[in-house]
This record gives sequence, C-alpha cells and structure tokens, in this order.
Amino acid sequence: MSARGVTPRSDVSREADHGGAPAVLQNRRRLVAGVAGMALAVVAIYILLPQIIGLDEALARLGTAAPVWLAVAVLFMVASFAAYGALFRGVLGGTRAGAVRRRLDLKASYEISVAGFAATRVFSAGGAGGIALTYWALRRAGMERRQAACRMFAFLVLLYSLYLFALILFGILLRTGVLPGRAPVGGTIVPAAVAGVTLAVIGLIALIPDDVERRLTGLSGSHRRLGRLLGRLATGPATLATGVRTAIDYLRHPRRGALAVAGAVGYWAAQVGILWASFEAFGASVPFAVLVQGFFVGMIANLLPSPAGGVGTIDAGMIGAFLLFGQSAEVVFPAVLAFRTIAFWLPIPPGIVAYFGLRRTVARWDDELEGGYTSQSKVTVEAT
Repeated sequence: MSARGVTPRSDVSREADHGGAPAVLQNRRRLVAGVAGMALAVVAIYILLPQIIGLDEALARLGTAAPVWLAVAVLFMVASFAAYGALFRGVLGGTRAGAVRRRLDLKASYEISVAGFAATRVFSAGGAGGIALTYWALRRAGMERRQAACRMFAFLVLLYSLYLFALILFGILLRTGVLPGRAPVGGTIVPAAVAGVTLAVIGLIALIPDDVERRLTGLSGSHRRLGRLLGRLATGPATLATGVRTAIDYLRHPRRGALAVAGAVGYWAAQVGILWASFEAFGASVPFAVLVQGFFVGMIANLLPSPAGGVGTIDAGMIGAFLLFGQSAEVVFPAVLAFRTIAFWLPIPPGIVAYFGLRRTVARWDDELEGGYTSQSKVTVEAT
C-alpha cells in the first residue's frame, strides 16, 4: 500500500551494496585465486628463491628463533589492532551525534576495524579490500554516501601522510649521518623525494575550492545536460579535497584529532615493533633508523597489484630493502618471514571472525532501519 507524503527509505540502506557484503568479498573465484596465489608466492619466495641463490641455510634458522621475542612480536601485533581501532573511532566512528554514531559503537568499530585489517591483507594494491569493506559498513550504518567517501579519504590521508613523513624524516636523518646506519641513496634520498612530491600533491588537492561543483556547473551556461555532467565530474575532486582538509584539521587541532593521530602513529609504531622483535628473535640488532626506513621502503611494494594479497610483492620488497641497507641475507630471510607470518597471517583468522560478527551487526542495523521506515509509513498513512 502506498500513501502520499511517505518518504521512501533512504538510499543509504538500499544502495548497490545492499547484498550481504562488498562485491570484492563476494567473488568466490577471486578468493580461491587469491588463496592459491598466496600459496604459490610463499613457495617461490621462501623455498625456491633461497635454494636458487644459495641461501637455503637461512630458512633452517627459523627453528632457532627465540620464543620470547616472537611473543613480543605478537604483542605488538595486538597493539596494532588497538591502534587501528583508535584511528577508526577517531575519524570514522565519531562523525556526528545521532543514529550513525550510536550504531558505530565500540563493538561495531572493533568488527569493522579488524575485518578491514584482514581484508587489507587478503586484497593488496594499497589495501583495496579493507577500503571496500569499511565503506560498505559505513553506508550500511546509515552514513550518507558523500560523507562516507570523505571520511574514508581523510582516514587514508591521515594514515599514509605519516607513512610519507617517516620516509622523508628517516631518509634525511640517515643520509646526513644524524642517525647511524648504512645510507644508500636508493633507500634514503630517492624514497624521501618521492614521498615529498606525493605530500605536495596531497596538499594541492586541499586547495580545490569548496564550490568547485557550482563553478563548473556555472560554466555550462544554459546547457543543463552539460552542467549536470560537469557537476558529476567535479564531485570526485571536491570529495577528495574535503577529505584532505578534514585530515589536516585533525592534525592542526590536537584536542579534536588526538585519538585519530595517536591511532595512526601507534599503528605504524606497532608494525615496526613487530619487525624489530622478529629481527631480535634471530639475534640481529638492526640500527633503529635502518629498521624504520627499511620497513617503510619495503612497504612501498604494497602499492603493486598482487593476485596473492601482497604475498610475494611485500616480502620481496622488504627483503630487498634490508639487503640494500647492508643487512645479512642469512638473517633477513627468516626475520622477514617471521614478521610477515605475525603481521600478515595472524590477523586473518580474527578478521574472519570479526567479519561474520559484522554481518550480524549489519543485519541488526537493517532491521532497525526497516522498523523505522515501517513506523514512519504507518504514521503518515494514518495522518492522511
């Protein structure tokens, strides 16, 4: 039965993502291919490659890892969970008072963060899986499309701006000799320069005018179709600019952005902590600046598309980075393998559990939204 004046249910709850999950997580063929790719990459990087280049003895050292240091690495992994969750709450979980904020409580924030954490590892190329899952969850919680996109971009800008800043800072400190350690140009100045250019581009995005859509629409004059087209084309840049300005606002106002900034810093610090403990587990003491710079240089490989969820690309990138910094291959191979096992593989099982918990949470949100729509319809019908 329909009635005049009844406002249809918001498109938030019936967007294209209304199926049970984002499309990237529903593609079974891609999931199977990803698992197979992971297995092949592990065999290639950690079994075949060491034998080819004569470092098969390096893998034999895995059994000599100090359990205490491996336990420390696991604790750092748990800390990275907590920091990632704090970043989520700081940027995405507290966007406004009302229903969305209430739905994105601590339980939902944990489920989205941990499930997204795991999806980021399963689907590489800059964490596309985690981005898709988080955006889907925000939309199902009732967040408006543009606001969700803006907050997601602010989340990424805040997280990866610190990553870029670390490349610049430690690259310069190493190269100038302020901090001890080998300082090859390819591992210090080159990545620092690239990071600087990237930060400059991000800063330029923030300069896009707030009313860019209106300005472009006005250029069309009386041509309505052209105006609509230009307006749609401007939506993306305008959203990106708003996201960058939001991230900058968090950095400029410590009181407002304390939780978000602490979460971003804590996440990267915990990841470096896992790597540090992994090297210590095999008796290798890597200079602090080399450890940090090697980690961030190696993680650049995460941007490369990988059907194996980053397995192989990141492993090879990190191994190559530390070999570039003069670390012994006999230690680098087992240490990076231990790091990747703890930082990459261990978060996946709790992430899967969190994902199914998130599915139940989203179903509850849907029931709540449907119930609200039914009540509104009934009141409107009675009023007419």
